[in-house]
Amino acid sequence: MAFGGNEDNDSEVMSEINMTPLVDVMLVLLIIFMITVPVLSHSVKLDLPRERNVPNLVKPQTVTISVTADGGVHWNAVPVDAATLASRLQGAAGLEPQPEVHIHGDRNARYEEVLGAMAAAQRAGILKLGFVTDPTPR
Repeated sequence: MAFGGNEDNDSEVMSEINMTPLVDVMLVLLIIFMITVPVLSHSVKLDLPRERNVPNLVKPQTVTISVTADGGVHWNAVPVDAATLASRLQGAAGLEPQPEVHIHGDRNARYEEVLGAMAAAQRAGILKLGFVTDPTPR
């Protein structure tokens, strides 16, 4: 180690590493690890209750509303009028879990008829509304 014993030549560069700061840092880190390791490994023995996780198999039912080309509305393939559709949607909105409502619109159906079915579902409070389409062949 060099402690500046040669005072004759001050312009010469010291080529030895000063180990004192390195040893000080290592001793401080060693003391920190010696203190923190017992604190981290300290645990309390507990007898925790056991619980099985069983998935809920309740699947919401699906309601299909079909709008035909001539403007007819069908509830799960049963023809209904506007008042019956509104009352059935009201009843479906009150179920728990609420069923999903799928709207099938015929390709030649008027937009207003499909929009009327959507508006009836919204007024009834249906939260899950989807459209079913046929994929276009490629």
